[in-house]
Amino acid sequence: MSDASRADSPAVVPEATGVARRSLLKGTAGILAAGMFPAVHAQEKIVLRYLGTAVNQDKAIAEKFKADTGIEIQYVAVTTDDVTKRAVTAPNSFDLIDTEYFSLKKIVPTGNLKGIDTKRIKNADKITTLFTTGMVAGKAVGDQGTAPKKVIYLEGEKSKRFATAPTQFMSLIPTVYNADTLGIRPDLIKRPINSWAELLNAEFKGKAAILNIPSIGIMDAAMVVEAMGLYKYPDKGNMTKKEIDLTIKTLIEAKKQGQFRALWKDFNESVNLMASGEVVIQSMWSPAVTAVRTKGIACNFQPLKEGYRAWAAGFGLPATLSGRKLDGAYEFINWFLDGWAGAYLNRQGYYSAVLETAKAKMEAYEWAYWMEGKPATQDIKSPNGDVLAKAGAVRDGGSYEARMGGIACWNAIMDENNYMVQKWNEFVAA
Repeated sequence: MSDASRADSPAVVPEATGVARRSLLKGTAGILAAGMFPAVHAQEKIVLRYLGTAVNQDKAIAEKFKADTGIEIQYVAVTTDDVTKRAVTAPNSFDLIDTEYFSLKKIVPTGNLKGIDTKRIKNADKITTLFTTGMVAGKAVGDQGTAPKKVIYLEGEKSKRFATAPTQFMSLIPTVYNADTLGIRPDLIKRPINSWAELLNAEFKGKAAILNIPSIGIMDAAMVVEAMGLYKYPDKGNMTKKEIDLTIKTLIEAKKQGQFRALWKDFNESVNLMASGEVVIQSMWSPAVTAVRTKGIACNFQPLKEGYRAWAAGFGLPATLSGRKLDGAYEFINWFLDGWAGAYLNRQGYYSAVLETAKAKMEAYEWAYWMEGKPATQDIKSPNGDVLAKAGAVRDGGSYEARMGGIACWNAIMDENNYMVQKWNEFVAA
């Protein structure tokens, strides 16, 4: 039964508990005396249905938030594509959405998200400039694809259109983001790797792998095509049919020559391929590299001269959300930006939206390693205590400014998305 229907249920009529009606006239004292307060309090409990991918739905975050506020998070875990589908077709099925910025071009025009009022977000003015202006340390980063600055502001709370300049209303409040690159096994490769072109180097025939999520895999492929000097894209995140054809043709040729050991879809699959040594170079996500390292196996999240492919996710609110659930959702977003969650994410190799509050919840040596690119002065541990890096180690890619300042493009959904997926499937089947 839903909270709403339970509130109207006859079960809460006092006679059901054997308490005389007149005791209610005594107000709260009467309720407490009758031992009814817990039942009344239970009615007031807020449960937020949090729609997103399992990767971002961390049990520890939900538990800490509940301990701090009493509000319960109920995770609804689906695939990246299904997050978008639900937002478009079933906006009443969630109270909070955690989705990637590139999905907004599909979701916002439906009117199913409400603009988040930044006046209700305590740390709104401290959100990293990477999102609001596309700058890191005062320098513009690459904005091919769906750079957050293009889609973060809405014209109004009920607007179906993105604003071209900052407004009071945001489409999403950033949660986690990172800049992805290739993962390598340095112990098996035994030489420097500094270009995306290496993914298709025949030297790694049968030992390379690429991500099999079309909208992301095609971006990795485009980075390779450019690095090989085959073509320069005006916008890797929005290719023409001819550009898609060229990119897929390059992949199919490599596949037919036996370049790929696997096309992976699942996080754990990427970890296992690398840990086993079946693959020595592949598309990889930062936490997957971390997972390989916790097994005591050398694995680098390799900085490359052409730059990084970035991604970003954020919290959105369904247009229909109102009342106490809306208040609860704002409370969660504010809590999320307040530092504990940010520090927790930073310790996993992600980046948080408000760096200042996260820094306050991290040890100085942790911040120096994760964010400043300095050698670790003591062992670096994950939130659950696994050693991720030994004293003396330096984070792959260096500082926040070096890595996020080195973005070449952002994950995107192309205008020719349907055609691209069709062609990508031809590559998978080849």
